[in-house]
Amino acid sequence: MKILVAVKRVIDYNVKIRVKADHSDVDLTNVKMAMNPFCEIAVEEAVRLKEKGVATEIVAVTIGPKAAQEQLRTALALGADRAVHVETEERVESLAAAKLLAKVVEEEQPGLVILGKQAIDTDNNQTGQMLAALAGLPQGTFASEVQVDGDKVQVTREIDGGLQTVELTLPAIVTTDLRLNEPRYAKLPDIMKAKKKPLDVKTPADYGIEVASKLTLLKVESPAERKGGIKVGSVDELVDKLKNEAKVL
Repeated sequence: MKILVAVKRVIDYNVKIRVKADHSDVDLTNVKMAMNPFCEIAVEEAVRLKEKGVATEIVAVTIGPKAAQEQLRTALALGADRAVHVETEERVESLAAAKLLAKVVEEEQPGLVILGKQAIDTDNNQTGQMLAALAGLPQGTFASEVQVDGDKVQVTREIDGGLQTVELTLPAIVTTDLRLNEPRYAKLPDIMKAKKKPLDVKTPADYGIEVASKLTLLKVESPAERKGGIKVGSVDELVDKLKNEAKVL
């Protein structure tokens, strides 16, 4: 079985975000970029399925600028066999990404598609669901456990009420949650080998998809600085401050 894994280039989660002086966007100057953490989990799950003998090939795919090949090489170092880069300098929204991935799914015909449930830069949590609708495939979102058995896959989902297990007929779409696994680190020999693995470069035009943004970004602001707490001497003082200063009573 072939597994297709989608990955995204985002600002490293350890980096403190800076906003441009004109508030037009996030400042990416000299900022460390990395693979989206949920995408790392998706790659790890695909590799584990291959190690179990469930999968025979892993194809990593990303949509983004030329620099995004760095994240594809990381996926290759972690265990993917080959990669597809849909290169574009445009800001790609969830629907455009889903349309492009649907074309890649049509071309590659994978038995399973694994995506992170969301990207930490936009936090939309939309692409996996949109892809399932466009490709006409069953979906299991927020996966904390994935079990493949023949032509079926059981996905344990994290929901508000606890855990829910659904069974899907392959091919299917799965989006990963944090507790699905713990991603491994790429070893130096694997990083060197990844440089020789095949990486195909395509464009949105090759798939007949228009990715120009339909949204206008008006303003970006940093969150307000959190103020330090204070100590109060009595319950009466606490009630007074909640009522007259915080105005929550």
